[in-house]
Amino acid sequence: MAGADGGRSRRIGPDTVAKVARLARLDLAPDEAARMAEQLSGMLEHFADVDRLDLDGVEPLAQPLPLVNVMRDDVPAPCLDRDEVLAAAPAAEDGRFRVPPVVGFTE
Repeated sequence: MAGADGGRSRRIGPDTVAKVARLARLDLAPDEAARMAEQLSGMLEHFADVDRLDLDGVEPLAQPLPLVNVMRDDVPAPCLDRDEVLAAAPAAEDGRFRVPPVVGFTE
């Protein structure tokens, strides 16, 4: 496929995929490397198609759809009684829930 690269091939071979897989410490079978090479080459061809698009005058977008805040307003409301909630907890200490340590804890 001749493109903006002066006609050079944008194909990725299984050897290149195997080398990158080895560097990433991935164990790919030869058939997997061949399949990945074909998929990556297809992606490069698609990118080349996108590069050829005339995008002059097109404003860049941070988001393709308009964002609308769907959250409700933060309105104070009555809450549960602290003593009642702590009374139902499996363990409480100094007005707080008591939980087992998780950082630096070894059994």
